[in-house]
Amino acid sequence: MDGSILGVNPDAQPNNLESFWMPFTWNRQFKKDPLLLASAKDMHYTSVDGRSILDGTAGLWCCNAGHRRERIVEAVQQAVEHLDFAPTFQLGHPLPFELASRVLGMVPGDFDHMFFCNSGSEAVDSALKIALAYHRVRGDAARTRLIGRERGYHGTGFGGISVGGIVKNRMFFGPLINGVDHLPHTHDLAHNAYTRGQPHWGAHFADELERIAALHDPSTIAAVIVEPLAGSTGVLVPPKGYLKRLREICDKHGFLLIFDEVITGFGRLGAGFATEYFDVQPDIITCAKGLTNGVIPMGGVITRKGIYDAFTAWADETGSTIELFHGYTYSGHPVAAAAGLATMEVYKEERLFERANDLAPYWEDAVHSLKDTRHVIDLRNLGLIAGIELEPRPGKPTERAYEAFRRCYDKGVLIRVTGDIIALSPPLIIDKPQIDQIFETIRDVLNELD
Repeated sequence: MDGSILGVNPDAQPNNLESFWMPFTWNRQFKKDPLLLASAKDMHYTSVDGRSILDGTAGLWCCNAGHRRERIVEAVQQAVEHLDFAPTFQLGHPLPFELASRVLGMVPGDFDHMFFCNSGSEAVDSALKIALAYHRVRGDAARTRLIGRERGYHGTGFGGISVGGIVKNRMFFGPLINGVDHLPHTHDLAHNAYTRGQPHWGAHFADELERIAALHDPSTIAAVIVEPLAGSTGVLVPPKGYLKRLREICDKHGFLLIFDEVITGFGRLGAGFATEYFDVQPDIITCAKGLTNGVIPMGGVITRKGIYDAFTAWADETGSTIELFHGYTYSGHPVAAAAGLATMEVYKEERLFERANDLAPYWEDAVHSLKDTRHVIDLRNLGLIAGIELEPRPGKPTERAYEAFRRCYDKGVLIRVTGDIIALSPPLIIDKPQIDQIFETIRDVLNELD
């Protein structure tokens, strides 16, 4: 194939790849044996050497509608030709207002405002800042503590890694922000291994929030942030009743509850958002990834009625012209907003959330067909998400999973690995033969591995 697109040279040598410091990557290994993708369409990537790779991960949990969808591509092209950039500091343009309205219409409950940023990491840090400032403008400035959860992933800003609970994401960066504590995670192989969907055991872990509140004094806690389903740590599905119990405790003590829906938003569970799927309404939702189908970086913070009003009331009382002293140069970027609007149209016209819900039982059966496969010690699923946990090689954690990733790639299937866990999250346009291909490939690879 012609690898000249965008200057890509299929014959590039490793020393040509040195300049880019790759994120979350074994850079030394990659540059010895690079895996380079040249194009994508619908369910498949094409590598620079012309091989077709079935996408089992929606890129990085983001391309929910598949790749290079014409409606989205055309919307981006038209937007950049019409308005390349416009500031949203004391100025505006129509597209982010329209997009915010469209997204809010997808979320059940009394959510009424949306703040735009550029990624899931920025969305989390923005949500935490909004939560802290909300209590302050209401005259409750003692509420400064934030509660995250073990094994949680909330991006890579200082706020996000502070409330996050993945050790390697935290250990190199100093003391982080003060006043943070963590709930225990809910995963326990002794009680919920090989569960289909939500485990029945584990809701009691939510009661640890009462213990933490008592330790620190409930009046000092501003917000609790969790992923409704923990994705990046390896797909930890919430036990039945767990999220409702967190909601009850937050209501009891006046904590804001934040759902990080960067992964679960926009159809991944077969509903618009996890708040709908689990029938639990947080106070703040963060989103990104599926917001623009991964085409243009964009994130958002969705807030319940009363939060924005608290800021406007404070501004009126104090004479401040600005309600929230926070934002980004690219908040509500016109090209990103155009991509988001087109993405919402694709979701609606193709009924992709309903499609994901309809496919979920078939997906679940495919996941659990691996139960007797070599090296598998647990299988987890919900919606169109799967976690396949492997037994680590003695003294060599992560090695077996990484080898599985590479062998699957060589056989034409893209998976994602985190630690010794294979995490799957395909585009919602996937069909049953493609589901079969993913799991047959994984089975073959695992049976080949030592």
